[in-house]
Amino acid sequence: MAAAFLNIGSYIFVFLLSSFATLAPQVQANIAVFDDYWTQRQGDALKQTLASFDPYPLNVTNHLNYHVALALDTTESINSTRRELSQARRGRKMQNRGKCVAHNPIDKCWRCDRDWEKNRKKLAVCALGFGRRTTGGKDGPIYVVTDASDDELISPRPGTLRHAVTRDGPLWIIFARSMVIKLQQELMMTSDKTIDGRGARVYIMGGSGLTLQFVNNVMLFGANDKHEIDKKMQITVAFNHFGKRLEQRMPRVRFGTIHVVNNDYTHWEMYAIGGNMNPTIISHGNRFIAPPNEQAKQITKREYTSYVDWKLWNWQSEGDYFLNGAYFVQSGKPNAWSPKPKNPIPNKFAIRPKPGTMVRKLTMDAGVLGCKQANETGFSMNGVL
Repeated sequence: MAAAFLNIGSYIFVFLLSSFATLAPQVQANIAVFDDYWTQRQGDALKQTLASFDPYPLNVTNHLNYHVALALDTTESINSTRRELSQARRGRKMQNRGKCVAHNPIDKCWRCDRDWEKNRKKLAVCALGFGRRTTGGKDGPIYVVTDASDDELISPRPGTLRHAVTRDGPLWIIFARSMVIKLQQELMMTSDKTIDGRGARVYIMGGSGLTLQFVNNVMLFGANDKHEIDKKMQITVAFNHFGKRLEQRMPRVRFGTIHVVNNDYTHWEMYAIGGNMNPTIISHGNRFIAPPNEQAKQITKREYTSYVDWKLWNWQSEGDYFLNGAYFVQSGKPNAWSPKPKNPIPNKFAIRPKPGTMVRKLTMDAGVLGCKQANETGFSMNGVL
């Protein structure tokens, strides 16, 4: 894979798993000088790819669906109790007013913790899907960015973001205060890093953004038609709100298997999900609201490929909710995207993905985090922030 570029212009939270979860390291990249250092990193990335591959992806999707169902069942139980209290105590202040309620399993894992700033690394155990074993900088020390400058590119000054992300070994990177970081050149990151911007407003701009090359656990879904090792990519995209000013590639993938589950697509201009080179795309329980443009109602786009070829690709939709004329063009054979697990869950016990009609609840807290110390991280608590 080639390098991934991320331009971040608001609160920053780059944890190399997040809701986009992938266990596919960047195995190949286009670099000007292919020296021993980059050869070693390429080899390490290839080993990580092969070690991370799960031959039974259905087990992974079932695991995620189970945790979504569990989180929703708990939330519904709390809401039911609140309604009962409201009826029983009409005219009196509800006992649970201000209670933080999470609506999906990843949020439920960490976002209602008032002591989150004392236990930042708790987030690392919250991942689900194909990225559930991602650790980021969990096994390393906390690194505090205190200096917003970026004027030392060869030997970065300690305390700068560039110094932090270019160190060897795992680091959990946080910020001492809100700051604007103007990059002079692209920021080349090494593996096993978490950039945690909770509690500060951090803007990163200029310099082509962050570059992730030959690293483990990144958000890049195939970058070259010749990189067939990318068939080992396994990706989960879950609980995101894809909104205004997004045109396409949410995501776009070459090769590999991608599970797109319980996301809210309220805006796109060209298409929402695309790919080429025979990727497997499984769309479960998403909400798709098509744009007004009659030529852009189709959610899917197969690029640079004839129908004769792509009709065999496994692109499946189950439980999706289509509005304003949105439609998903399926291909391949249903249920043919995963080998049958050695110890499959009996059908009567298997938990199906939550339908797209529930996506608004599952993604209602997606977006910029408004974390403050001694408070939950930006939830609307009964309408009170």
